[in-house]
Amino acid sequence: MMTNVISIKKIYKILAELEQTAIELDNSNSKLKAHILLQDSPLFSIDLFSTNSDLFIDYVEEIKNKTAQLERLIQNTNDELSKYQIDILEKQITSLHNAFQSNSNIHNEAQNRLNAIKNRRYKKAVKAVIQPTKNVYQNLSEHHEFERRLSQMLHDKEQERLKAPKNTLDKLSQEVLALHQRLGRCRQAISKIEADIVKFESRN
Repeated sequence: MMTNVISIKKIYKILAELEQTAIELDNSNSKLKAHILLQDSPLFSIDLFSTNSDLFIDYVEEIKNKTAQLERLIQNTNDELSKYQIDILEKQITSLHNAFQSNSNIHNEAQNRLNAIKNRRYKKAVKAVIQPTKNVYQNLSEHHEFERRLSQMLHDKEQERLKAPKNTLDKLSQEVLALHQRLGRCRQAISKIEADIVKFESRN
């Protein structure tokens, strides 16, 4: 029992450090224009976190809640469920730590995409306004097909991660995260195309 108490204290100590880092990164990210491309997209697979957010602090809160659950399980000497909960916590803490380390690279990539978007908008502003309806709907159809393929890829990757050995989980979790972000960007593009169609048809 004493060992379990010590383990819980260690987890809470780690959580305090994670929370501080999460607050700092969330605050820093909120000041980046490129972060808008990452908003409303979950950072992790639904199999890893039930939280759906682009804020690190929300995932820390989920880990804190699971730690409180673990503490109650230990007090009730429920060893089997305790071991299961500890395994989940280890995966979540490791994945969150990896995401912290990848934060700069993710936002640098987003900034490059934002710059590219601005350049395309500048060069194609006039063409976009007068784009024929047929081409707009074709573009929408292509994006829907891309969304379908990404969703299937994401599902397959999550299934692969569920069956993968522990030493490959971090890599697969990063791949799942990247697919979530690509799917989010695709859906944002679909929303913009649909808005363009509404504007186009309202003028005709």
